[in-house]
Amino acid sequence: MNYASVSSRASNVVEIRSRDADRTQQEILAAATAEFAAHGFGGARIETIAERAGVNKKLIYYYFEGKDELFLAVLEQTYADIRAAERELHLEALEPLEAVERLVAFTWGHFLAHPEFLALLNSENMHRGGHLKRSRRIRQMNSPVIDGLARVLARGEKSGALRAGIDPIELYVSIAGLAYFYLSNKHTLSAIFGRDLMAAPALAQRLSHMTDLVTRYVRAA
Repeated sequence: MNYASVSSRASNVVEIRSRDADRTQQEILAAATAEFAAHGFGGARIETIAERAGVNKKLIYYYFEGKDELFLAVLEQTYADIRAAERELHLEALEPLEAVERLVAFTWGHFLAHPEFLALLNSENMHRGGHLKRSRRIRQMNSPVIDGLARVLARGEKSGALRAGIDPIELYVSIAGLAYFYLSNKHTLSAIFGRDLMAAPALAQRLSHMTDLVTRYVRAA
């Protein structure tokens, strides 16, 4: 018997099974993201998620234990996605004011492209952040972008391009809030003001307005 050949085949089988397991989990997460975004945590059903993913619902419990754990996994994945995209901005390689402008544009664009992210945040806030409070990953995910923004602000303060004393967390929350409120309330605001806030000209105007507000705040007098 060629033991080396047997060992190699066994290793290949393990690798294939591992890839299959990873793919299955990603399919479940994708289906769960769509279901939770559409119906919130309370309205989402494991049976529907299993049907969307094309798997037996027992697999969901096998990989994620239950609905709460699956929702947390979805939240962690959506945050991991936005943090990975933020790292690709390479803000610290830019001039400070340009870095802030790019962060504004990115945040706006990401929220526009991923309405499921806003829907998931709405659902989690209705549950007072209970799932995220249990996460062991979420703070580690969030610290790099804040640390990087802090360095940009410090560099801008030192060069005289940006004013002193800007809190990076406050600035980040303000940028996200300017985009989040507009998009999460687009239907009511459009009805109240009689304006289609999702029309292309309105979206462009909003980005220009946000950028102007933020840059006027951070720019040195």
